[in-house]
Amino acid sequence: MVKARTLKVVLNGHGSFLGIEKGCFTLKDKGGNVEHYPLFEKEIGEVILKSGSAISTSALASLGFWDIDVLVLTQKGRPVAMLRSLDDDSHVQTRLCQYEAIKNGKCFEIAKQFVIGKIEGQNNVLRKYGLKTDTSVRLKIGALKTDDLKSLRKQLLHIEGKFSQFYFSQIFQLIPERLRPENRRGFKAYDGVNNIFNLAYEILSWKVHQALIRAKLEPYLGFLHSIAEGKPSLICDFQEIYRYLVDDFVIQYCRGLKKVNFITKTENFSTNRKGKREYLDEIQTSDLVKGLNQYFQSKVKIARIRMGDKQEIETLINEESLLLSKYLRGERETWIPRIAIPD
Repeated sequence: MVKARTLKVVLNGHGSFLGIEKGCFTLKDKGGNVEHYPLFEKEIGEVILKSGSAISTSALASLGFWDIDVLVLTQKGRPVAMLRSLDDDSHVQTRLCQYEAIKNGKCFEIAKQFVIGKIEGQNNVLRKYGLKTDTSVRLKIGALKTDDLKSLRKQLLHIEGKFSQFYFSQIFQLIPERLRPENRRGFKAYDGVNNIFNLAYEILSWKVHQALIRAKLEPYLGFLHSIAEGKPSLICDFQEIYRYLVDDFVIQYCRGLKKVNFITKTENFSTNRKGKREYLDEIQTSDLVKGLNQYFQSKVKIARIRMGDKQEIETLINEESLLLSKYLRGERETWIPRIAIPD
């Protein structure tokens, strides 16, 4: 059996260096400690570079040769870039099948599954906290009949939007009253809690982006969200089925926050208009990002494809991307996202 690449090598800012020495990746931290990772053992699955760290071109070339993912983060832990091997673009068959799904009808079922999966996950969060659920949505979606993808998208997003209003009106009651927003706002939110959700979803989108590329899918060709220049519509689609897990993390995280943990910034809203927005302060933002990345390493009760009755959330996202690829290629008869129950 091929050994899974599970090891993550993290260069944590200034003073960290990754090089090559005698057939090994060599990691030196700012304290002068050295760790060696033999190339031929193929343990490393990902290298994470934080702003301020250093890496040799020989190490970069070897990472590309061995097809090891490289993620580049800002000093605060926000992902900004991913480096990958040129061979990654050689898996054309999966992308061809993804394009064909728009014509052969698979797009309709996939779009429905994204919304069903998202709402099922949101209902699981509501159940966890003893809140009211709505299980009628699956039947509503199943009853939709159309052979026009644009029309189906509009109907699905309407159903999803109505349920999200119902969902957030309840989970916001779990947020301390001193911080509680009146409603959910995404882009250009004013209050601190909505901006926490937005930052957490941004981290999720990068996890999804990585998973889709690993599965050889085209991140900009989606099924639920419309296709437009500069819009990573499949990422938008795919992260819908994992937002509920991020929501559960944010709910727990916000319970330990106080107003003193936020700062207010005056920003431009338009050419002649300024406004104030509330954000976590720098220390708390770093803590949030670190905590969320650790959360993606926590396990949920969903069996792995090969073995085990539990797996990490990040692994689940990777596996689900691979299963969608298999469905698109005709190697599976169905694709139904596996939805975890938050602990």
